[in-house]
Amino acid sequence: MAKDIAPSAELRKWFGHRTDRWDQFRTRYLRELDEHRDAAQPILEAVRRADVTLLYAARDDEHNNAVVLREWLLRNT
Repeated sequence: MAKDIAPSAELRKWFGHRTDRWDQFRTRYLRELDEHRDAAQPILEAVRRADVTLLYAARDDEHNNAVVLREWLLRNT
């Protein structure tokens, strides 16, 4: 489940945790999530039932895929 809603390998590699690319990464990842909404359905349902914890391995707490995923989940629940 989580693997299916992660940013694509291409997008993740392009971003490379470069904060100067953050805005474009965020836009592109939100688009990927919209395009793969069916894969995100289980986590959307989980968010509607209870709190969900998002894990990430990035050192930057403000510029990582979990921040974007949280935004998308809140927008779609």
